[in-house]
Order: sequence, then C-alpha cells, then structure tokens
Amino acid sequence: MKFRASKISTMRTWGLLLVFGGMGLMVLGTSGILLFGEVGKIIAGIFMVFGLLTCAASMIIYFWVGMLSTSAPVIECPECGKRTKMLGKTDRCMYCHTILTWDPAEATTGVPTEREEQTLTHS
Repeated sequence: MKFRASKISTMRTWGLLLVFGGMGLMVLGTSGILLFGEVGKIIAGIFMVFGLLTCAASMIIYFWVGMLSTSAPVIECPECGKRTKMLGKTDRCMYCHTILTWDPAEATTGVPTEREEQTLTHS
C-alpha cells in the first residue's frame, strides 16, 4: 500500500523538489559553456534565469506553507497519539498517515458497533 502524506508535508516536498530542480537547471546551464563555447554563455544565462525562477517559486511555496502552518489547528491523532496539524476538512496524520476529518459524515470509525457495545457492557 502506498502511503500518502499530509497536505503540509506534500507542499513542503514540492518546495524541496523545486529547489533541487532550480539548482539542477543552473548547473546544467553552466555546462553549456563547456560544451558550446561562446554560444554556451547565452544558454547558461537562460538556464540561470529559469533556475532562479524555480528557486523563487520554491521560496514562495515555503512561505505559503509557513503561513498556513501557523493558522492550522493542532489536534491529537487518535491512532498514534501524536500532535499533528490539520488543513481543511480532511487531512492525514504527519506521522502515521491516518485519515483525519472534521466531518462526521466522512468518518469511518469512532461509533462503536453493536458487537463492541455488547463487549463493553459485559466486561
């Protein structure tokens, strides 16, 4: 089974991938100088601009996630017991990836079945 991450962790991952992509573009562009000589300087400049733009996009994403994270409610995960932040009506725990929700209509557990009620009352 493929685990999915929480919304905050997913956005942070995209920010990190943009940083690596931007750095890779800039390194790839500078290799153009070695391969193409004088024309490579123009290629290096173009790749440098695209690399800087992707790094700037990463900075914007990290800033946005930081602002969302400060206003996200902190709840305790019913599965692992750790405190996690939740964005929106449904999200996943940052640690155990349990699906969390505020909406009772979307909740799958929490209401004991008849068999569990009988077990609890006879104990």
